[in-house]
Amino acid sequence: MTAGLNIRDLREVPQYFDEVADRIWWAWWEPDGRTLAEVEAALRDVIARPGFPFSLVATYGDQFADTITSISSDIAARPALGPCLAALWVEPGVRGQGVAGQLLETAQQRLIEQGFERVYLTAKPRLRGYYKPRGWTRIEGDIDADHLDVYVRTLR
Repeated sequence: MTAGLNIRDLREVPQYFDEVADRIWWAWWEPDGRTLAEVEAALRDVIARPGFPFSLVATYGDQFADTITSISSDIAARPALGPCLAALWVEPGVRGQGVAGQLLETAQQRLIEQGFERVYLTAKPRLRGYYKPRGWTRIEGDIDADHLDVYVRTLR
C-alpha cells in the first residue's frame, strides 16, 4: 500500500461527501450540463445502500487524495456491462504516486468479496498505456460522445 494512504468507504467518512461530489461534478457531469445537485443526489443513492454500489475515498491523514465509485452500469451505450468502476479522480498534488492504482485494487477486491467475477470501466484513449499493464483488456473503442474506450478486467 502507498505509505500513509488510507482508503475507506464514503459511508465511513461522510465528511468527504462534498469533495467527492464536487470532483465528480467538475470532471464529468458539469461538462455535460448536469448540476452539482444531481451528482449529490446520485451519490446519496450510492451510499444509502450497504455493500454495493459503493464509493471509496483515499486520504493522507485528513487530506482528500482521490475517489472511485462502483455502480451497476456506467456505460450509456452498453448498459448491460457491469458492474463498473467510475469517476476515478486523483487530486493533482498526488498524481503519479500510485494512489490511483491502490484505489483501483481496493475497489476490485471489494467487488471480489461481493461475488463479482469481472468489472468494466471506460476511459479516454490517452489512458490506454495506464490500464493495459494493470490487467485491463480494451474490448471496444469510440463509445459515446466522448469516444471512450471500454475495458474489462477479470476478477477471479
